[in-house]
Amino acid sequence: MRPLRYSVNVTLDGCCDHRVMLADGDLHRHAVENLEQADALLFGRVTYEMMEAAWRAPARTGARLDWMEPFARTIDAAKKYVASSTLDRVDWNAELVRGDLGKAVQQLKRESGKGLFVGGVKLALALTELGLIDEYEFVVQPRLAGHGPTLFAGLSKRVDLKLASRLDFGSGAVAMRYETIR
Repeated sequence: MRPLRYSVNVTLDGCCDHRVMLADGDLHRHAVENLEQADALLFGRVTYEMMEAAWRAPARTGARLDWMEPFARTIDAAKKYVASSTLDRVDWNAELVRGDLGKAVQQLKRESGKGLFVGGVKLALALTELGLIDEYEFVVQPRLAGHGPTLFAGLSKRVDLKLASRLDFGSGAVAMRYETIR
């Protein structure tokens, strides 16, 4: 069974708005390493559209710094599943996931491979509610944003986690990976 891993950047005050995050070569290299541990990515509509707009090839000349290119190539080439009831179609190496989210994701997890990687906020909340995420990684940014959105708002039950690893970055960001205690 493939593990379902979740990773998200978050500020010290809990904001997960991508527009306020720090970005540098170290953080992008770490993101590439995460993506390389997965056979496919799982996004909701909002994250899929945001990532496609930012990372789909070809980029405008000069749109990206050199250290962004490995991440851009990796995410562009990755197989993607998009959980959405509002999109009629997707492309960018993607297919729609429809119907019962829990059953669909359980089926994806049952397939052989290295793992699945989920991004976003609302989809991660839904998958947490269903008890389907095996590992959580929070890349905590040394910044206070003073606004939302925040992670797991409205979660109906506590989820216990065990710290599995920690990685400090030169920028002051810290990646903490947790395994779900079942």
